[in-house]
Amino acid sequence: MRAYLPAAVRLLPHRLTLCPMAEIRLARSDDEIRACYPIMSQLRSHVGREEFLKHVRRQADEGYRLAFLEIDGRPATVAGYRILHQLVAGKVLYVDDLVTDEALRSGGLGARMLEWLLSEARRAGCRSFELDSATHRTPAHRFYRRQGMDATSLHFRKPVR
Repeated sequence: MRAYLPAAVRLLPHRLTLCPMAEIRLARSDDEIRACYPIMSQLRSHVGREEFLKHVRRQADEGYRLAFLEIDGRPATVAGYRILHQLVAGKVLYVDDLVTDEALRSGGLGARMLEWLLSEARRAGCRSFELDSATHRTPAHRFYRRQGMDATSLHFRKPVR
């Protein structure tokens, strides 16, 4: 159930339609970064509100950028990404984080953010556009496949103690 339906979004039969005036921009100020926290916390619940700004600022020193699509004065979709170089793929736009407010999912906002990220990759001269998705996030996997993305590898992790 969609509890919050902003004015920039209209409910149509089983779909949301985004107002064309909603734009995607980078969170640069502390206030903009903090405003992204309620959405990002839906994906990264282990990061507390107080830590979030510090993490984003530290990651920004390593090239991380935080983009958001704002509706009615608050972020609705948030993406953290960086541009890097890899031996395997060359210049890559890598998406660290991508999340849409759970009350607004399946309405085209994530697709719009992916389109924007892809255009950023083109603008930056990247050879590929990549992200990892946890194995238990099957709805996200279906979404990425609908967006024309292929699962090309497995990501392995081991804690360092």
